[in-house]
Amino acid sequence: MPKTIIISGASSGFGAMTARHLANAGHTVYAGMRGTAHHNRQAVTDATNYADDHEVDLRTIDMDVSDQASVDAAVATILGDTGRLDVVVHNAGHMVLGPTEAFTVEQIAAAYDTNVLSTQRLNRAVLPHLRTQQDGLLVWVGSTSTRGGTPPYLAPYFAAKAAEDSLAVSYAAELARFGIETTIIVPGSFTTGTNHFANAGHAEDTAVAGAYDAHYAGLMDQVSAKLAELAPEDADPAEVARQIARIVDLPKGERPFRVHIDPADDGAAEVNELGDRIRERFYHRIGLDDLLHPAAGAAQG
Repeated sequence: MPKTIIISGASSGFGAMTARHLANAGHTVYAGMRGTAHHNRQAVTDATNYADDHEVDLRTIDMDVSDQASVDAAVATILGDTGRLDVVVHNAGHMVLGPTEAFTVEQIAAAYDTNVLSTQRLNRAVLPHLRTQQDGLLVWVGSTSTRGGTPPYLAPYFAAKAAEDSLAVSYAAELARFGIETTIIVPGSFTTGTNHFANAGHAEDTAVAGAYDAHYAGLMDQVSAKLAELAPEDADPAEVARQIARIVDLPKGERPFRVHIDPADDGAAEVNELGDRIRERFYHRIGLDDLLHPAAGAAQG
């Protein structure tokens, strides 16, 4: 059954790929991005051309996830257009690179805003509708860095993605009785095929960064090279989009709680498996087994 879907941060990378895969699957997809009339104008043109060329329902919508009014307006527009919203893909994110001490407090707060608070803004806009429907799916695009190998110089990003994961886990239980389902997508490092590393932010305190360079010179180049070595030659970031499209099309109640797409195999899958198993066991011990799965609610095809 075709669904109406909103994706945050869909101008490029995983978000743009996912928008196209979901549209190809027959869904109505709103690719959320900020600055549709300015710096993301080309992304709008590309999405529009793709929709025309492939005869799919892929639409762009202006949505600045750092601005609640912008998020509210985008969701209101979608509901006005279609009268329904079925799936939310929390994809917006931004990476930063550098020694942790060299980031200002404001920079770390900005990393949290993009990677964590953006999901809360979008949830507050969409959840009243999904709760009324007694149906829906939240897809959270996380990171293996929350549990797997965590090389240095990425701390603000890693910490923010860990916070996002914690929100997703708690939301899953709190929304289950409303019939709203949760899946956490856990991509590993993809050193090619996305702009994740290329568009990363850097620490503003150059004096402190310079002090670290005296002992950690070339660290990020070393990490990037090693990650590239660990990944198989056929590592494809589009697999993240394919997995999201597969999960959206699964029947309600049969969707996995967590899916890893990790070409470097940094160990996150192993740790998450243990953590999720302990969570299930604890919920059983305190008599909240029903929160591990969405209530039947309305049937999603």
